[in-house]
Amino acid sequence: MHRFPVPHAELAWAFSDESGPAVVQLHGLTSSRARDRLLDLDLGRELSGTRLLRYDARGHGHSSGRPEPADYRWSNLADDLLRLLDRWFPGEQVHGVGPSMGTATLLHAAVREPDRFSGFTLLLPPTAWETRRARAGDYDRLADLIETQGLERFLADCRDEVRPPAAVGDPDTVPHVPVELLPSIYRGAALSDLPAADELATIDVPTTILAWVGDLAHPVSTAQALARIMPRTRLSVASDAEEVRGWPAILANDLAGPTH
Repeated sequence: MHRFPVPHAELAWAFSDESGPAVVQLHGLTSSRARDRLLDLDLGRELSGTRLLRYDARGHGHSSGRPEPADYRWSNLADDLLRLLDRWFPGEQVHGVGPSMGTATLLHAAVREPDRFSGFTLLLPPTAWETRRARAGDYDRLADLIETQGLERFLADCRDEVRPPAAVGDPDTVPHVPVELLPSIYRGAALSDLPAADELATIDVPTTILAWVGDLAHPVSTAQALARIMPRTRLSVASDAEEVRGWPAILANDLAGPTH
């Protein structure tokens, strides 16, 4: 298992070098490279002719972490991402792709170092700004539930959640996170939000935003707001699983664009 050291953690990574554009792929909250593949959110699975770096965020998948909520704030995850880019793609621009927490991490990194990125393919942007407060409360309650009533009760509650239409039929999965870290990871997400609109407006690179309907954790309203704020953005909203299965081709098209 390949690991990259960062403060208070080691990140598990995989690198596929087929020449071509530099690409970094992230995953969502409580997920991992492996779990996102099961959920059909691994857009890089069909790529060829790229240098693709994939990794598990701290505390997720095969990466280590500690039970400290601040470690899992999106701004801190952006620090980890920029360290990885310094290691793998020094002095190069990189195309960033990832869902939910991965989208948030990429945007935090981009407002800090905009010249590091050639473009983005962003999936399922999470709640932000006005919708973030209620979602943060949900994450704090989930953390309390795990600590007071255990993992099985938490998983039972998760199974009762209504899935978005485009995710119906996906296999049942559980968080790819050690149970002792799960409350801290949720509390770190509760402490987080997307960058401010005026910061996002400075991200002037080609960006595709992929959303789906019927998901309270990833509302179309966030995707629409980002499409209005970021100057070179196109938005595509899926209503069923067949449209989601076309997302890897969209990433491939993004990478074949004039900036690459």
